[in-house]
Amino acid sequence: MPGQKYIEIKFYGISLISIIYILNLMGCASVSYLTPGPEVGIPGIYHRVGRGETLWRISKIYQVDLDEIVRVNHIADASNIEAGQLILIPGITKAKVISDKTAITSEDFIWPLKGKIITYFGSIYNNMVNKGLNIQPYRPQDTVVAARSGRVVFCAPNFAGFGKTIIIDHGDNLFTVYAQNKEILVGVGENVQKATPIAKAGSYLHFEIRKGHLARNPYFYLVD
Repeated sequence: MPGQKYIEIKFYGISLISIIYILNLMGCASVSYLTPGPEVGIPGIYHRVGRGETLWRISKIYQVDLDEIVRVNHIADASNIEAGQLILIPGITKAKVISDKTAITSEDFIWPLKGKIITYFGSIYNNMVNKGLNIQPYRPQDTVVAARSGRVVFCAPNFAGFGKTIIIDHGDNLFTVYAQNKEILVGVGENVQKATPIAKAGSYLHFEIRKGHLARNPYFYLVD
């Protein structure tokens, strides 16, 4: 039965210290909001954002670290990035053409739940800085799906105020966290494909994308 797969907190394929470090940092942090617009005098080219492109996809196409693109462009909120906007790609001398800007690739992250964003990354929730997105489902107990293919490395029935929690390791130092679930449908050690049902949503889903132990704005990665 699905409910029997997470009676105990379990770990798979990742050190206990790493898991604790990720989860301990789910609570509080400081966020600095930067002024929009790229830095002046940095060599590079401008990429015009196409429909359906994310900062994550752009960084992979140019093989430039996403954090560096965010830094030089002073991007605080990727939800405000629109098609047609110019993004400075540092250290690049030639623009690249992305042939199909709308197709979802294996490296893209999809939304884990269809619903309304009730708390954004970096906003204050329960007197703490939110490190992900809180998504209210359109319907009670809607299905939560894996945002990207990977291996389930953590399940807990009631983790430190985050309720029923799942962590998926995507194998490239990127992890997704799914908390406040009503029911968990997977077990530790399972390989899950993108869009695979992993949980039933509660009143809201707390969703994070982490690079190592550091939280990243999910809007940098998620394909609409």
